[in-house]
Amino acid sequence: MLSAASQSVWLIPGYSLFGAIASLLWSPGLIRLTGPRPSGYVNVIASGVAFLHSLLALWAMQPAQGSFRWLNTVGFELSFDWSSTTAALVALTVITGLTWFSQIYAIGYLERDWGWARFFGYLSLFEAGLSGLVLCDSLFFSYVILEMLTLGTYLIVGYWYNQPLVLTGARDAFLTKRIGDLILLVGVLGLLPLAGTWNFDQLAEWASTAEPSLALTAIAIALIAGPLGKCAQFPFHLWLDEAMEGPLPSTILRNAIVVVSGAWVLIRIQPIIAAVPVAETLLISVGVVTAICASLIAIAQVDVKRALSYLVSTWMGLVFIAVGAGQTIAAERLLLVYSLSMALLMMSVGTIVIRNISQDITQLGGLWSRRPLPALAFALGGLSLLAMPPFGGFWAWLGLAEGLWPVSPWLVIVLVFVLAAVGFGLARIFARIWGGPSKAMSVRSAEVLWLMVLPMLVLAGLTLHLPILLAQAGLLPQLNNLAIPLVWASLVGVATGTVVYYGPARNQPVQLPWQGLQNFFAQDFYTPILYRRTIVASVSFVATVLQFLDRTIVDGTATLMGLITLGSGQGLRYNVSGRTQGYALTMLLAIAVGSVFFLMPFLRQSFVLGLL
Repeated sequence: MLSAASQSVWLIPGYSLFGAIASLLWSPGLIRLTGPRPSGYVNVIASGVAFLHSLLALWAMQPAQGSFRWLNTVGFELSFDWSSTTAALVALTVITGLTWFSQIYAIGYLERDWGWARFFGYLSLFEAGLSGLVLCDSLFFSYVILEMLTLGTYLIVGYWYNQPLVLTGARDAFLTKRIGDLILLVGVLGLLPLAGTWNFDQLAEWASTAEPSLALTAIAIALIAGPLGKCAQFPFHLWLDEAMEGPLPSTILRNAIVVVSGAWVLIRIQPIIAAVPVAETLLISVGVVTAICASLIAIAQVDVKRALSYLVSTWMGLVFIAVGAGQTIAAERLLLVYSLSMALLMMSVGTIVIRNISQDITQLGGLWSRRPLPALAFALGGLSLLAMPPFGGFWAWLGLAEGLWPVSPWLVIVLVFVLAAVGFGLARIFARIWGGPSKAMSVRSAEVLWLMVLPMLVLAGLTLHLPILLAQAGLLPQLNNLAIPLVWASLVGVATGTVVYYGPARNQPVQLPWQGLQNFFAQDFYTPILYRRTIVASVSFVATVLQFLDRTIVDGTATLMGLITLGSGQGLRYNVSGRTQGYALTMLLAIAVGSVFFLMPFLRQSFVLGLL
């Protein structure tokens, strides 16, 4: 049975795809007698089967591979190659498991929502795409799946399409990711003539012997653009903030695993990046800038979902640093720890948002006595994201620092700073929601349905056992002296955040010494304003010029030709009397004039000969 599960692992995306297609029976109202709720149950069952199949395949731990021919023409063959490596099986289990938990969570969160068929269909579409991505062994089809995930992001962010902010967030998320996808497509198509293949294993072999060139450098940079957009890295980081307008169960899935899809592709193309030093430097630079800036911006947010979204960009920045430094094992360790911990954070916050009808942390407080379970879950998820032993995050940070120290010690200093900022931000959120006195929006806060509590508690148990899971997977690094600054950075960040937001001065607004610096953080480093004054203004100017040219030259030329035709017709109408003798005279005159012009050369020649 275990062997069969390993060999048929390619069926796992099909379970979720079946659930998404089955939702079409309820979405347009083809089935009305039962209401939309059965569509959710069908998708939960399909995801449960996919999760069970993934667990069996992971338990068997028998790598398999295969290929499906997609296109075969003269001199060109395109196949969908797939392989189930150990990393792919672990990722597959995490994806199907978190999707299953999120769908169970969504049953309680969207209890009174009538859009179940669309919502659960979108979640299953995400699951099918992500499952296919981790199994895919072809760069071209990985790009195709990333495009499908971009469409899924647009659909699920715009789920509540009757709200203007939702439509704006869905549009911005789609367009921002499309920019990265288009640049990625250029790199994918340009790579084939050089490497002759899109298979990841064959690309790794080719990259190990490839000679650096301008074309290879351009292609490597283009390949990075896709993950930049998917992982919400600078300068494509704004879409994740605006994508928080969708339902919170979809935010759980998007923040925990959908964003990771770009990082997964980045890890697969790491051999190509390693062959181009410029690409490695670019990757590390983007990761450092995003990690530092996003961790500081998160501190200035009052919307809890937006604050956590910037922490997502921060963590993905660490993954970019790891891949740029060639630390793929550290990157995989970071992704495993991050996915479970961030899902736990979002689930705990969701139980507060659904009952208190507010995402503004300044309107909440004093919920520790009323909602202790979400508080414990949030604390556990936060500690797991920090370098606090013995939680999984400690080993993830330690493994990354251990790999960076011999190569670039200054990057370890960056890690220490980012770690302190993340600890401060998490302590701030916890103190604002669960600490201090109760406020108007948090005086009453009833417990949520067990369908929301159960997945949260199960995920909390898995997060507690992350070190054991890392040890079983052989991803546990050796303990060394670098653990000391990492632990101290975590403690300083958490302690500072606790004192500021839970101490005696917690009711006083936090003011930085320079108001401009505070506005700089609160306004997202003025990135939206910079976009509006540069890119948006440039596009608007070009659009205005093109509109002017279209109306004056293109439309003007057509209008002028029409006016000339009308004018000539008006002039000729007076020469048309309708009398036959007039037409005959006109024809005779035309023949006479034509004859003169035709005979003129001969007459001139005869005249000259006569003179001679």
